[in-house]
Formats: sequence, C-alpha cells, structure tokens
Amino acid sequence: MCGIVGFTGARSAAPILLKGLRQLEYRGYDSAGIAVLAGGAIDVEKVSGRIAKLCEKTRDGAAVPGVTGIGHTRWATHGAPTDTNAHPHLSNDGRFAIVHNGIIENYLALREELIADGYVFESETDTETIVHLLEFNYDGDIKAAVMKTAARLEGSYALGILCTDAPDTLYAVRESSPLILGIGVGENYFASDVTALVAHTKNVIYLEDGEMAELTSASIRVYDCTGQEIKKPVSRVTWNVEAAEKGGYEHFMLKEIMEQPGAVKAALVPRLHEGRIRLDDFELSAEELRGINKIIITACGSAYYAGCSGRYAIERLCRIPVQAELASELRYGDPMVDEHTLVLVISQSGETADTIAALKECRSRGAKIIGIVNVVGSTIAKLADHTLYTWAGPEIAVATTKGYTTQLAVLYLLAIYIAERLGRLDEKDYAALIKKLMQLPKLLQETIDMNYLLPTVASRYASQSLFFIGRNTDYAVALEGALKMKEISYLHAESYAAGELKHGTIALIDEGQPVIAVCCNEALADKTLSNIVEVKARGAKVLALAFRGNTRIVSQADDVIFIPRIDTIFSAILAVVPLQLLAYYAAKEKGCDIDKPKNLAKSVTVE
Repeated sequence: MCGIVGFTGARSAAPILLKGLRQLEYRGYDSAGIAVLAGGAIDVEKVSGRIAKLCEKTRDGAAVPGVTGIGHTRWATHGAPTDTNAHPHLSNDGRFAIVHNGIIENYLALREELIADGYVFESETDTETIVHLLEFNYDGDIKAAVMKTAARLEGSYALGILCTDAPDTLYAVRESSPLILGIGVGENYFASDVTALVAHTKNVIYLEDGEMAELTSASIRVYDCTGQEIKKPVSRVTWNVEAAEKGGYEHFMLKEIMEQPGAVKAALVPRLHEGRIRLDDFELSAEELRGINKIIITACGSAYYAGCSGRYAIERLCRIPVQAELASELRYGDPMVDEHTLVLVISQSGETADTIAALKECRSRGAKIIGIVNVVGSTIAKLADHTLYTWAGPEIAVATTKGYTTQLAVLYLLAIYIAERLGRLDEKDYAALIKKLMQLPKLLQETIDMNYLLPTVASRYASQSLFFIGRNTDYAVALEGALKMKEISYLHAESYAAGELKHGTIALIDEGQPVIAVCCNEALADKTLSNIVEVKARGAKVLALAFRGNTRIVSQADDVIFIPRIDTIFSAILAVVPLQLLAYYAAKEKGCDIDKPKNLAKSVTVE
C-alpha cells in the first residue's frame, strides 16, 4: 500500500520524485507529498487528493529546488486523508523529514513518551512518532540515530529519511515492507516498487528486513541491524518502462486483460520441454512428495480465489487433500500443519503482509513452502523453500487480471508435475494434459475475441446488486467474478454456491434481480441449469456463462456468454476472462476510476 520514492544526484529532485509517484499511483493512495533539501532547509509540499494536485501546487516540481529529496503517496490508516496527515513529516526542529510505508503498532506508547518530553504533534499518524523519535535519538551521528529509532519500532515499515546535516544523503530502512534501491550513474534512488525506478535504471538492490541503506549520488552502502556494512547483490530488472504504459488502451486494466494470452504463455512455455514439465526453479523428488499427506493453499483476495480454483485441479490429479485458506485467518489460527504438509503461498507482489505472516507460521511448524509470486526478489520469494514465478510482467491496475490467470496457470503446472511424480498419471494422460496446457494461450485469445459484445451486455447488468452462482470449479470462478465487480464498479456483488440457494439465499431473488450463472462444469451442468430455472421462476434476469455449443442454456438464460470448450479441470482460467471484462465495462458504464478504485491498494503490505 502507499508508495515511497527517494532521489539524490545532480539533477533537480522534485520532478523525478513526482514522476516516480505517478508510476506508483496504481498502488492506491489518497494524499501525496514531497520533501526536498536545499540551502540547509527541508521544503515540504503535500496535498490530500491526487498527485496532479501536488504537481499543480509545485509547478511540476519547479517551485521546489534541490537535488536530494523523498516522496510519498499515502493510503490512510491512522488519521483521515488530510494535508496535515499526508507525508512527509518533519521533526520539531526541522532537521529530519521522513516518509513511511507500513504500520507502527506501538506508536501510541512512543507518542506518549515523546509528548512527555515536550514534543509537539501536528498529525494523527503513527509516522510522525518516528520523526520525533529520530530527533530525540540524534546526537550528531545520523546513522546511529536511525538505528536506535528502528530498534524502538514494532510493526512494519519502509522508511525514507532526510537530514539537513547530510544535505546530499538519503537513509532508507526496511522491516516487513518492501524497499528497493536503484543504482544510477552519478545518482541513486530508492522506492517501494521497482516500477518507480525502471525509467531511470534497471540495476537494483533489494533490501532485507532489518537492513539500512545510506545513499549519496556517488555510492550506496548497506548495513545490517548491528551497523556492520554488508555487500548486497545487484539484480537486473528485465522489463522496461514501456511495459508499464497503456499502449493505446483506455485503461491499464483493459490492457492487462488483453495481455493474458501472452502472459499465460510466458508462464507455461519456458517450463515445457519436449512434452515434459521442467521446473528449473526447483525439483521435488517423488520420495519427498510421497511424504506429503496434505496441501494447504494460502493467499488473500484474488490470489486466494486463484487458489480456490487451483485446488480442484490438484485434488483431482494428485489425489491429495487440498484446502484453501485465507492467509488473514490462517495466521491467527492453530493450523494443523507439520513436516508432512506442503503449503502453496500465492501473492502477486510477494509482499502481502497477512500472507507473509501465514507463511512464517506454517514454516515454524515444519511445513514445506512453495511461493507462487510475480515479483522477483520479493519477501515471499526469499522466505519460501522453493519459488515459482508467474512471469506476468508489470501489473499496474489495482484489480488483478493477468496476475490471477498466471497464478492459475502455474497451479495447473504444479498439479500435473506432482501427479506425474507420484505415479498418478500414465503417459497417455500426462501427454494429453500437457497438450491441453499448451492450448491455453490460444483459447484465452479466442475467449477475448468471441466476447466483443460484452460492453452491450454489461450495460444491461450494471445494476445496484448482482448475484454470482456456480458449483465446484464454477463456484470458484464466481467468487473472483463477484470480487472484480465489487472492486472496480462499486456494485454490490455476491457469489454463492448454487447448491445453497434453497438454504436461504433464494429469499433475496426479486423481480428483475440480475444473476450471473457460471455453467462450465459439464458434470454438474444439469444441476446448475436447475438453479437457473429456480431463480428465473422468481423473476431473476440471468446472464449465463457456458461452453460454446451449449444450446440448452440458451433456452433458459436471458443472455449467454460463451467460452471455448475445454476440459473442466482448466475451465476456470478461461471462464474468468469474460467476468473480468463484464466488470470492466460495468465500471466504465458507471464512470468509475477503473485503474485506481476508491479505498483500495495494489499491494496490501499492512494487516
């Protein structure tokens, strides 16, 4: 959530900071600000609302001279989204300015201590506590003051710090919140997301928890929690800034929906060689897998719903019990996890706070961990025993699309890989499944191409409330379809297992009530068709999603969306795409801010 940037070099800092903040807009925010050091003083400019307002206030940075600075986009947690609560925050003596991502859990106790010592607070934020604590701990040694301050903080934080006593230096600290250093020529950077850096450099350093960095225009030094300098590897970003641009599409979300055939191909093809799955990322032996008696999939949001869909493929092929658990619930439970449990941890960013906590809880109990993430060098990628990258490329829209489908593609790969290792597939079935996997990119493109009338359909279903129903794999798809509708159109949308309609839900069906019925599991098609008849009898208006050629459903539903026919085990990856488009066009019909929906953030790095 939020976003931070920092720059030091020979160029004017403010325009670079503002550009970096624009690149981080997709993460979600409700206020923004920059602080630039010049002439022995720190100039802070901040606003509630959009970055465009900050650009206007600073004349695109021209009104804020100086070559060293920090910037922030805030998503309100402690205190309303006001100018005063926006970052950066200044110390009482004006010597320090900071920006902060995360949550300080013990800020109230620290705040009371500081008030007792005479410090004056202007904001309601937990972050202001940090900057006054810096001033309290400062005795002329900035590095020592930063380390003493970090040692008092409980919670998660990525900090960017300016000090007037070091006018060409930035300080950055990380604990349970992402922070990346960018290496330039005669200038250096930090940011919470590599997206803010790729316009300037592709050489980056990923900070680990407990590490601190000192950046000048000429050097970057990294220290561990004891203050000892350490050598960090330099990573190379493999995509460029053009990959994060809209490319002629009206919204990033639409662009990313259209990119899904290519993204899924990128996730699958490098791992398929001569009809065999080759996971160069890791290898699990048959002996190791035979020791697994349970698989847990844990994640949040859309990643969790990808897990719900993938669960069916793993259980059907591997014949191992699989349960999908929300990470925010699993981390606080007493999970029945041990050395015989395999845990699949899914996150687009690899920085989701609850998912990281769930991973740590399961690992502490002896489980083997496989991370499925998109971002190289992310926290989950480093904590997991093995990591499978989805290779989706940058995803800018807050509502994930290609992130979800590439996660599902990797789960399909993993299901077939494990099943083959365990001897649950003969060569004929294995070859048939690999062939179907290879067809997915082509079928995804067909799915997009055959649903060109969805803008018109969406206009008929952009109601104040929608119900999504389905069974088994279709229910998992319905969960993600309803979430997409809620996220970007702000319509009330709920998903229900179709078989549960009679157990109370059908009482909500009134005349004209829109119901989206997912009917792509052919083994249960008759059952779902009966549910469609039931809601129709009570006046519902039904939009069905089915395989091309399903003529029976046409006679019952008011409208039908079709997808290419495929084995039910893989149907979710196709079925979700029309529902993504349905949500997109419903949101467009309502005039919503599609890429940056209200109150949401791309990467949820706090609880």
